[in-house]
Amino acid sequence: MAVADHGNYGAAARTLAVTQPALTKQIQALESHIGGTLFRRGRHGAEPTALGRALLPDARDAVERLDAFTLRARRLTAAGAARLAVGFGLSTIDIAPRAVAEFRRRRPEVRVTLDNIPSAQQVERLRRGELDAGFIRLPVDEDIPVLELGTDELMLAIPESVDPAPGAATLIEELGLVCLTRSGNPGFVALTDEYLKAAGLRPRIRQRARDIQTVLALVTAGIGAALVSARAGAIAPGLRLLPVDHPAAQWRIGLAWQPRDPSPTLAAFVEAAADVHDVLREHPANQTTSSIA
Repeated sequence: MAVADHGNYGAAARTLAVTQPALTKQIQALESHIGGTLFRRGRHGAEPTALGRALLPDARDAVERLDAFTLRARRLTAAGAARLAVGFGLSTIDIAPRAVAEFRRRRPEVRVTLDNIPSAQQVERLRRGELDAGFIRLPVDEDIPVLELGTDELMLAIPESVDPAPGAATLIEELGLVCLTRSGNPGFVALTDEYLKAAGLRPRIRQRARDIQTVLALVTAGIGAALVSARAGAIAPGLRLLPVDHPAAQWRIGLAWQPRDPSPTLAAFVEAAADVHDVLREHPANQTTSSIA
């Protein structure tokens, strides 16, 4: 994989932190084992042969699976008992940090990483053992265990200087939209596209940005309006949030976790998230969700 990616034995060896002769011997041993030549070496480096090109996707898959196996094995043993990898998305930007904070209060010896990952990618990583738990949009396949945590909906973020009286649909057409990029946020962009299509709206796209903070900053600057998660919109002081009253603008959210043999540490995290959810449900004033109109 390294030689194919770099097209050069020397660069590949440096990436792998081995000597070039050692790497050459490894490639030769692999070629001997499979009975074919993987690379053709010349003045311009190393180029995969037809056999090498054919086997490269299988090699990537094998390495990915081995890495996932090693990670999963460590998490199920004492070596990984004090670590949790957790994902979240825009719709859970309020509850995910609260759940992690509560869990760390209960289990301060556990190291928790919290990363912003699209829901679909979280599910893939859960299945591969690369993620322990993830706050995601629902529904998901039945093989993934889930704790439902409520709902979220689209709201329209506009500058405070804009008159909200015309309503969300009219303002979307008049102001145009600042949107997230599809590559970094495919699930959320699909939700907004579905709503716009269902509502019969075809707004101008003023600008696209990779993260919600930049989108909200552009709205504050008067570039346009933005469709945002109601929960995520709460992180933007100085903006006005208008409700989007449409069935296509609502969805459920939840916490999903490893479908196979969850560790006691993971079980404790799920319990902490459930307790945080119960507190927020009983005391909605403590939630960060904005209801500005």
